[in-house]
Amino acid sequence: MSTSIYKTTAQVTVFSTIEKTLSFIYRIVLSRLIGAEGLGIYQIALSVFSVFLTVSSSGVPVTVSRLITKQNALGNTAGKNAVVTAGIVSTLIFTLPICILIFCLRDYFGFLFSDGRCLEVFLIILPGLILTSVYAVMRGAFWGDRQFMPYSLIELAEDGLMVVLGSILVAGAADAADGARLAGIAVFVSYVFSFAVSLIWYFKKGGKLVNPSKQLKPLLSSSLPITAMRTSSSLLNSLVAVLMPFLLVKMCGMSDSEAVALYGVAAGMAVPILFIPSSLIGSIAVVLAPELSENFYKNRTELLRADVEKSLRAAVAIAFALIPFLFALGGTVGEVLFSDALSGEIVQNCCLILVPMCLSMITGTVLNSMNREKSTLVYYFFGAAAMLACLAALTPVIGVYSYVAGQAASFVITAALNMRLLKKLCPRVKVFGYSLRCAAACALCCAFGRVLMGLIKNYMPPLACLIVAALAVAAFAAAAFLAAGAYSPEPAINFLKTKLFKRPKKKRAGSAVQIQK
Repeated sequence: MSTSIYKTTAQVTVFSTIEKTLSFIYRIVLSRLIGAEGLGIYQIALSVFSVFLTVSSSGVPVTVSRLITKQNALGNTAGKNAVVTAGIVSTLIFTLPICILIFCLRDYFGFLFSDGRCLEVFLIILPGLILTSVYAVMRGAFWGDRQFMPYSLIELAEDGLMVVLGSILVAGAADAADGARLAGIAVFVSYVFSFAVSLIWYFKKGGKLVNPSKQLKPLLSSSLPITAMRTSSSLLNSLVAVLMPFLLVKMCGMSDSEAVALYGVAAGMAVPILFIPSSLIGSIAVVLAPELSENFYKNRTELLRADVEKSLRAAVAIAFALIPFLFALGGTVGEVLFSDALSGEIVQNCCLILVPMCLSMITGTVLNSMNREKSTLVYYFFGAAAMLACLAALTPVIGVYSYVAGQAASFVITAALNMRLLKKLCPRVKVFGYSLRCAAACALCCAFGRVLMGLIKNYMPPLACLIVAALAVAAFAAAAFLAAGAYSPEPAINFLKTKLFKRPKKKRAGSAVQIQK
């Protein structure tokens, strides 16, 4: 991967981090202004809306991006416009009838919610299904044309508008239900904003809506497997949310409240911490996919192999670099963030899940960029079956840990199958030796972090201990991974030389004479 890809990845990651921070702050604001009841109404409505959004457009951005990259490789501008038009048509085919049907038969859709107030909020947000599905197509077009700055700015502005407008509206809410409705209005307005701005940018840059007939079939053929996989993932998470507490009650003799609380610790506290690398892997995937697709369609075998190898190494490095922090500091993190010892214990004991998780995510992106969406869908179902089997077999033995064990089994299977297919498509990809060096550095860092925490945890408050240990582990990890050859400091050094210590050019003597004359 070139320096520009690293730079773009960093840019996308920074914007994504800011967006997630805004969302986190907004959740705090809503909880303070409308309370747990209002937040619950809003969250339930948004969760059901998210299922419809996943079904309607979750596979579209990646597919549009890949097909536009293919048209760029062929130099076919009309084909690019046809891909975008096909994406819009395919989303409207689903979203328009669904919205009309639900609005006309709204009285019959109350079964989706246990509380009628949730339906009111859902109906406020529902027209946004059409708008944000079209925006998903525009997002894919931005990715395919490598317009990452406009994409990042629109995403950030959408979130910022929702947070500011929502905070203002909700501050004047009469009660919890009214606050949830006003928060829903803010979500809808943010969808209108991203829809309008993205279309304006698309047409300003010369985009057109043309006959999509030639691109509609390949787009649907590629996007449907991705949509099916993500929809299945959403439904699987819902199934696990019901199944896990049930198994804890039946197999471990817990009460309903104990089982729900234990599942909440695992799924709501520990797992989000373990999934921290997903944001960085997601940023790499967004930036990497167009380049992989271009090299694939132009048959640039060596460039494709090099990009695949470097993307795999990046995923391995991210996983092994983060494991020491979770292994050494996980217990303190659980105490500081959630005041819950078990959540930190789960993080510490299960942090090795980061390796198969990162590999599964990045290999899935690589294969989808190479037109292997159907294969990744099949592999996902194998992983999902393994997860459910772990829940059934391991819950009586290890309790709530079976949930994380199931996640790990799913990632191991999908990563292994993805890697097997990648080896066939790119037979000379080498990542094993690099992984061993990173694993060795990771082991040293884990030992250092655990010893350090044992020495200082009795002499400092938890937050101070966490900060000091994190800085020390980071410094030790930088040295250990450098010694293992996991990264090179040269790009950063060159950047500092060219950007920070660049001397102004001296004027030539001839120029000075000409000026005097």
